[in-house]
Amino acid sequence: MTFLDLSAVRKSYGPVVALDTVSLAVPEGSRTAIVGASGSGKTTLLRIIAGFDLPDAGKVVLGGQLLADGPQAVPAHQRGIGYVAQDGALFPHLRIADNVGFGLPRDTPQRQARIAELMDMVALDTAMLQRYPHELSGGQQQRVALARALAQRPRLMLLDEPFSALDTGLRAATRKAVAQLLQSAGITTILVTHDQAEALSFADQVAVMRNGQLAQVGKPLDLYQRPADPVTARFLGEAMVLSAQISNGWAECSLGRIPVGNTQYSGSGQIMLRPEQLRLEDLSHPQALQNPNAASRAAVVLEADFCGPTCEVVVRLLHSDEMPLRVHGPANHVPAIGAQVQIQVIGQAHVFP
Repeated sequence: MTFLDLSAVRKSYGPVVALDTVSLAVPEGSRTAIVGASGSGKTTLLRIIAGFDLPDAGKVVLGGQLLADGPQAVPAHQRGIGYVAQDGALFPHLRIADNVGFGLPRDTPQRQARIAELMDMVALDTAMLQRYPHELSGGQQQRVALARALAQRPRLMLLDEPFSALDTGLRAATRKAVAQLLQSAGITTILVTHDQAEALSFADQVAVMRNGQLAQVGKPLDLYQRPADPVTARFLGEAMVLSAQISNGWAECSLGRIPVGNTQYSGSGQIMLRPEQLRLEDLSHPQALQNPNAASRAAVVLEADFCGPTCEVVVRLLHSDEMPLRVHGPANHVPAIGAQVQIQVIGQAHVFP
């Protein structure tokens, strides 16, 4: 069931079109990530949903209530929407208790009970209530900001790149904890981020924005495996796009003959493979020598980087003018630079007709 419905939303700042007829349906209780490069319009869209900015045209409907019809709109404080800013936006001069309970009625028994309940929801010790924001870690500050946003029991939660200032390990742990909390509370959530991996791991639905428009909307796995175009493919992760001749579910390309997901299309086009779909094998290996495609898939190693649990290898095909390819492999076998290898393709390629 659609809970938030955006219909043909437009917004311009002078001659600059920030949003160009954006329509998006957000299911109730879901987590949607809006991901895009800087200037794509994602933050403008979030601010229009929150009520901080007004659209020039288009409608915003939340739970059946019309929040905006062009510039005619319900004020932000009457929308029942929670908002967590990128830096948390905690009040530095207030203790954590007053930050969490900022929007609650003062001097009531229910206030203290609600603050304690919120601290428990975000897995923070109530002993922290008498501290100031600067006495907490970055991850703890973000949880306090989330607790404050939850205080009014919002219908919708908006997260504006709330994890971007955290270091890598803390960012992943905090993101997972927040996702689990919001899911257990049944709160419909929208995350805005420029981090593709964050969007794919956090959300049930991902919306890719580009130049003020939605380039593609769908489930994370669908977008990653079946992007709408090469630009979206490369934005969501490393992608190898190769020219090919396609027929009867097979593609003839510089990597030889490989299966494709689209069995209906025939003709020239492009195919996409992800780095994890490629495997390297020493050309002296007996299986490599028996493979009829071995010659066309022969390559030389240009770069090899050890990355802990994996290695990243850049290779150039020996019998092709294609650009170098990047391959992700196991860390227990890092090929030497200059070594000749055979590339094996795992699974199907995606077709761009």
